[in-house]
Amino acid sequence: MKIVILDGYTENPGDLSWAGFEALGDLTVYDRTPADEGEILRRIGNAEAVLTNKTPLSAAVIQAAPALRYIGVLATGYNVVDTAAARARGVPVTNTPAYGTDAVGQFAIAMLLEICCHVAHHDAAVHAGRWSACPDFCFWDRPIMELAGKTMGIIGFGRIGQATGRVAQALGMKVLANAGHPDPALESDTCRYASLDELFARSHVISLHCPLTPETKGIINRDSIAKMRDGVIILNNARGPLIAEQDLADALNSGKVYAAGLDVVAEEPIRPDNPLLHAKNCIITPHISWASRESRARLMDIAVENLRAFLAGSPVNVVEP
Repeated sequence: MKIVILDGYTENPGDLSWAGFEALGDLTVYDRTPADEGEILRRIGNAEAVLTNKTPLSAAVIQAAPALRYIGVLATGYNVVDTAAARARGVPVTNTPAYGTDAVGQFAIAMLLEICCHVAHHDAAVHAGRWSACPDFCFWDRPIMELAGKTMGIIGFGRIGQATGRVAQALGMKVLANAGHPDPALESDTCRYASLDELFARSHVISLHCPLTPETKGIINRDSIAKMRDGVIILNNARGPLIAEQDLADALNSGKVYAAGLDVVAEEPIRPDNPLLHAKNCIITPHISWASRESRARLMDIAVENLRAFLAGSPVNVVEP
């Protein structure tokens, strides 16, 4: 089998091995492929298995690839593939779920702790000589916030939302969760389900871990922010379009929202005119919550097993159009 990986660099910049795929066929790996249908088709050539992370596979590409039998997505989200066109041609599309649960939950908490403790800022101040020149034994010039006793609202309480909630509870926080399919077994003295309106009204911190759907797009907007506590903190390392970005920027600049920690934005890479780039108290990182070596190694293993299962005649992790 000829296997082509169209954009392998993000998954494996050199610290992992492609040996699992090499064992399954004749492998060609491109670090990056431009979003040009002609070039994508040229690189696919007569490959039977094509793997992509963010390189789009349109209906035209899927229909024109002469030998295509399998599409694997090196991510959980698979909107880069026209899954309806793949199904019409009888080509299964697989994704890689659940590889980054702990890493993404950890990153959400890391953004929150940075907002509350300003570690990087004060480290820079020490290295700039400000502590050496200080007349007092210590100093701080940004407020330090304690999380114990506060409430985190988590919108989307699947694997990642639950992982985030466990760490929040370990820090002494209470959790209000909102999910489409509540599991009463997850409730406790420090964690319970709540309506969105209650979550907005009671939470000191709101963390987004829900999928992007027509119902959740822009779930954080001018109207929902108005229902929140003054000084709320908002975290998003799920999907950028969950937030109406101008509305959040306005709320940050007015002080209604104290701070935001964002690892995703609506258009990525971020546009220079994104209003959040110049908003007050807004941490933005370049979509790296998932990128620990451990997570990427798990992703690699899942993707290899997906292809192996397909070759054995029992496909797994096949997504629906």
